Amino acid sequence: MNIVETAIHAGNFTKLVAAVQAAGLVDTLSGEGPFTVFAPSDEAFAKLPEGTLDSLLQDVEKLKGILTYHVLTGKVISSNLSGVSNAATVNGQEVTIDATNGVRVNDSNVVSADIDCSNGVIHVIDTVLLPQ
Repeated sequence: MNIVETAIHAGNFTKLVAAVQAAGLVDTLSGEGPFTVFAPSDEAFAKLPEGTLDSLLQDVEKLKGILTYHVLTGKVISSNLSGVSNAATVNGQEVTIDATNGVRVNDSNVVSADIDCSNGVIHVIDTVLLPQ
């Protein structure tokens, strides 16, 4: 299964899948890749201030910018993140990586790593990443 199919099948990414659909990124994330996706769970989206997701779903360009901030080009498994301090995202900005005690991406913890997909890998995170 590709990244989108895996996210749908997992059942705990309903908000992420809805956002990917609203942003028109389903075909991209179902494509050849490979991609590394730091995927916020539904619980991560629940941490956003009330109304934030609804507002983003209405602003496709801003939503695309946030979603592509969660994606790296290439398949990067968690063991390859140690010793890396930052990584360029698809939206052009960098995320900070800290793998000294588990894996952190910016202010988010990777709670489940290395979910293998036919076109990349998913790392589940506990906070939605917001570009600067």
